[in-house]
Amino acid sequence: MLAITVVFFLILLILGIRKSYKLKKENERLNELSTNLLDEEDKPYTDFTEGHLYDNSNK
Repeated sequence: MLAITVVFFLILLILGIRKSYKLKKENERLNELSTNLLDEEDKPYTDFTEGHLYDNSNK
């Protein structure tokens, strides 16, 4: 009976460590994405209406 309990809690411990590792990786990915978005916000605005799809008669 004791061995079954130990195995059960060992499985829970392994699943918890695995979940913690996955959450840490996801957190790092989101922090990198957030940093990239902040870098893009600092870029100056570029006028996208200069493309060939827009009528440039309003110059």
